[in-house]
Amino acid sequence: MPRTLPEVPVHSAPARGILELEGGESFPGTFFGGVHACHGEVVFNTGMVGYVESLTDPSYRGQILTLTYPLIGNYGVASFAPTSSCFQSDGIQVRALIVSSYTETHSHRDGELSLGDWLRAEGIVGLAGVDTRELTRLLRNRGTMLGRIRITDARPGLVDDAGVARHAITAAACEHRSAIPDPNATHLVAEVSTRDVRYDPHPAAEDEDPARNTACLPGPHIVVVDCGCKRSILRELRERGCRLTIVPHDHDLCAIPCDGMLLSNGPGDPVLCEATVRQVAARLAEVERLDVDDRPPLAGICLGNQLLARAAGARTYKLPYGHRGQNQPVRRIGSQRCYITSQNHGYAVDGDSLPEGWEVWYENLNDGTVEGIRHSRLPFFAVQFHPEGAPGPLDARDFFDAFLSAARRAQQRRQSTGAGAAGAAAGSAAGSEALREAARP
Repeated sequence: MPRTLPEVPVHSAPARGILELEGGESFPGTFFGGVHACHGEVVFNTGMVGYVESLTDPSYRGQILTLTYPLIGNYGVASFAPTSSCFQSDGIQVRALIVSSYTETHSHRDGELSLGDWLRAEGIVGLAGVDTRELTRLLRNRGTMLGRIRITDARPGLVDDAGVARHAITAAACEHRSAIPDPNATHLVAEVSTRDVRYDPHPAAEDEDPARNTACLPGPHIVVVDCGCKRSILRELRERGCRLTIVPHDHDLCAIPCDGMLLSNGPGDPVLCEATVRQVAARLAEVERLDVDDRPPLAGICLGNQLLARAAGARTYKLPYGHRGQNQPVRRIGSQRCYITSQNHGYAVDGDSLPEGWEVWYENLNDGTVEGIRHSRLPFFAVQFHPEGAPGPLDARDFFDAFLSAARRAQQRRQSTGAGAAGAAAGSAAGSEALREAARP
């Protein structure tokens, strides 16, 4: 967390700005945090708390986030720490934050600076005083829209999105605003994925081989495909004694010995993740060729659910306004067991397009969309929601327990046979039994 805040023009009152939607609607407000123009996909989140977790979630990359809860900022922002349960990445991922009422004076034992100061330190726009109820109703009725925030103050030092001072807007600047770029047309996963293979825990000695260090540690070895992975997902695995190898989104997944593999959450349209889908498809084929007792589990969360589906041959599609909140109800198919879940996604799996051998695992009780898939024979499964919460309920943490149960059996199989080849053993029957046990009402 930066402690030295950048210099910004000081005015007697907050600068005024406006959110303009691609449909022509506009919502005025006042700036807090960064004061500059920006653009992105306008989405809304219905959670009452957890703005630190949401703002640092890489799945929000390229988006202008609207918080529907009217009072935001009252508990401030805690000091940044990689081990903190709040921060999901190294910095803020959204392009802008829109709120109804912003509280500058925060009060919390862990609060070190205000939300506005944090936004300003990271150069992220905040717009307050917006009619978020009307904005949310509009997005629900018409779907998410592209939008642009621009400055409306004619004050010296304030610059609009075309690089033109507000008191000297020209026809060229107006033409510049005519088209709003769509962040979903870009490969957002490539922006948030790690660029190098990382190991957790990392060796203490600088000259120690991290791969050898990871191999010597107890606990199952899990490969996490980082498409924008939240730190809370890694924390859930770490707390269960896992050794983690975190690889880029386009890494060769058939060349890594492991006891299990997890496809992470991430931003954007899964259609653009062609390299990841190819790697996952190759991994599925490789595992399927193994003996029945030598098949390691492969799981996915959020975007990972969509990537697994596409690798299997299914289709995905864009939801009208997505699922972003902390109270999404889902039901496990074949039972009456329901969960209240945390969700953050704008795309979903087309359940009717799942090929033979695959089935819907969970469904959303609000709109009937697919919330999880699994293979009927092989240890492949994924969920669309966030079992780690952060923010939100932890009702579905047994997802990690089912995954790790299969991975531990994989580890035991590998150790008992001395196998160290790629796709380290994971008893398929044992893994399937773990899933069946977790699926019982």
